[in-house]
Amino acid sequence: MSMRTKRSVRAGQYVALLCYLVFLAFPFLWLISTAFKPAPELGSLHPTWIPQHPTLDNFRQAFDEQPLLRATANSLTAALSAGLIAVLIATPMAYVMARHRTRLTTAATGWVVVSQAFPFVLLIIPLFLVLKNLHLINTLWGLILVYVVWALPFALWMLVGYVRAVPRELEEAAAVDGAGRLRTLVSVTAPLLAPGIVATALFAFITAWNEFFFALVLLKTPEKQTLPVVLTHFLGAEGASDLGPLAAAAFLATLPSLVLFAVIQRRITGGMLAGAVKN
Repeated sequence: MSMRTKRSVRAGQYVALLCYLVFLAFPFLWLISTAFKPAPELGSLHPTWIPQHPTLDNFRQAFDEQPLLRATANSLTAALSAGLIAVLIATPMAYVMARHRTRLTTAATGWVVVSQAFPFVLLIIPLFLVLKNLHLINTLWGLILVYVVWALPFALWMLVGYVRAVPRELEEAAAVDGAGRLRTLVSVTAPLLAPGIVATALFAFITAWNEFFFALVLLKTPEKQTLPVVLTHFLGAEGASDLGPLAAAAFLATLPSLVLFAVIQRRITGGMLAGAVKN
């Protein structure tokens, strides 16, 4: 392949990547534009990308109409707790499944993957009855328990792959030095799994942060509702929506996950580079 052909292929790849990024960014950019547009521009027959008269009235109206701060606190509590608990449970389980391969662990791994195909509708009635018997209906802890159970299979499947990538020789060397299983897991394996643990926690957090159906069914008191449920309150009868405040609230709802991903992404990359350096 000639140098000119290679450059053409590389340029085509960059163009395709740029088109894909524009495709992904279009909804978010339009959401930002809508959030800052005044009411006359929102109803215009010729919408524009950039607001001609930017305003913060949509944000003020959104906070006046709905308890966004309280809903955000509820969502953060549920999402952070679910992510932390799921990782604490999945890490030792993934270690056992990755290091001790038997028919039972193989069947368990297959069941983990299959369980993700179950639709929410099949689970909500038995789940509601179980939580009712435990007196966890209309509580954040009940919702957190559901989020942990829902995120745990995929988190376990992710961490099994990360554990298998850690060389056994490191654990054998720790065993020769007298370290037990628990000490090896905490001092040797866990630091090498840091990027995987962070990525898994991020997955569990985003899943819980964006979840709507379980929160709608299990939380009845307005003070307990999460942010995705509160966003639906901007929708009126017969599908009518208060578009400006809804866009402003939705834009604010995307910020925590974006900020968290931006911060954690550096740690994931840093952890991978640190693990690639041999001291």
